[in-house]
Amino acid sequence: MGNHCQFDFFYDIYKFYLCIHFCHKIHLAIQYRRFVLTMINLNQLRVFYHAARFLSFTAAANKLCITQPAVTAQVKSFETYCSLPLFFRKGRKVYLTDEGSALYDYAAKIFECENELESAIEALRQLERGVLRLGTTKTYARYFMPFLITDFRKAYPHIKIHLDEGSSLDMIHSLLDLKNHVAIVAKAGDHPDVCFIPFSQEKLALILSPDHPLAQKRSISATELAREPIIMKEMGSGTRRLVNELFSQNNIVPNVLMETSNTEFIKQLVQRGDGVSFVVREAVVAELQTGKLRTVPIQGHKMRLDVSIAYLKNQHLSPSAKAFLDVLGTLAPTDMSPQGIGALMAKMLARRT
Repeated sequence: MGNHCQFDFFYDIYKFYLCIHFCHKIHLAIQYRRFVLTMINLNQLRVFYHAARFLSFTAAANKLCITQPAVTAQVKSFETYCSLPLFFRKGRKVYLTDEGSALYDYAAKIFECENELESAIEALRQLERGVLRLGTTKTYARYFMPFLITDFRKAYPHIKIHLDEGSSLDMIHSLLDLKNHVAIVAKAGDHPDVCFIPFSQEKLALILSPDHPLAQKRSISATELAREPIIMKEMGSGTRRLVNELFSQNNIVPNVLMETSNTEFIKQLVQRGDGVSFVVREAVVAELQTGKLRTVPIQGHKMRLDVSIAYLKNQHLSPSAKAFLDVLGTLAPTDMSPQGIGALMAKMLARRT
C-alpha cells in the first residue's frame, strides 16, 4: 500500500514537470511570434520610402515595377503597423504628415546605407577593395615576399595585405584557426583539412665559418657533422624536419648548441665560429659570394625543402585570395622542375622588363 502511494506521488511530480515544460514551450512560441510581428517589414518600408520620396504613389509604383494598388496596399499596411497616419491627400496630390516626414528621414538613411552596402559588395567582387591575409616562413617573408607583394599590388592596388610569418607548422595552424587565407610553407606533413599545392624546392646548405677545419673539405659525412655543435632552426620549421631526418637516418644524435628561428642570428653565430647550421641556400647567397661563409655538401644526401601553397579545403576562398593564387600560378613551373627563391625572383624581374 505504501509503495503504491509513493509511486503515485512521483508520478504526479512527473506530470507536473511535463505540464511546466509544455507551458514553457508555449510561452517561448508566443514570445517569438510577438517578436516577428513587431519587426519592421522592409518591403513595406521600401514602398513607403519611394512614395514619400516622389510624393506620388504612381511614381513609386513605376520605380518599384509594381502596380499602384500594390503601393496603396503596402502603405496602408505600414500605417497600420505604425498606428500612425503617414500621408494625407489634397485633391489628386499626396503629402506627408509630420509623422510621415519624421519616418522618411530614417528610411532615407536606411536605404542610403543599403546603396553603400551594394557598392561595397560590388567593389569586393571586382577586387577594388578587400583584405588578403597571408602566412609564410621567415625566410620567404624576407627574401621572396617583397617581390611577390609588389607584383600583386601592381595588379590589385586597393587590396590591403596582412603578412604573418612563423614556422611552417605555425602557419598551417594559422589557416586552421582562420587567421590567414593562404600560406606559403615548407610541407611538414599532410593534414586532412588543408590543401597543399607544390610550388618550389629550396636547397638546404650546411654553412660553416671560413676558418672552420671542415670548410676546406669537398664533402663531409654525417658522422663528422655529429661531432660539431649545431645551431638548429626552431621546431615546426621545414628545415628542422629535414635536419632531424638526416640524423635519424644515420642513427646519430646531433650535438645541438641552441635553437632559434632567426636566420640572421644563425649566420652571425656561424661566422664567428660558434657552430654550424643548415639554412635555405638562397638566404646565404651574399655571404657565400663574399667569403663570409662556406658551405660543404653532406655525403650521400641532397637536401631539398619542398615548398607548397596551402589553404583550407572546405572553405570558400575570398576573391583576393583567389587572385593571389592566380598570381602564384604564373610563377609555378609548368614542367615541375625544381626551382627556388632565386629562380622565382628572376622570373618576376624578367616579367617586369
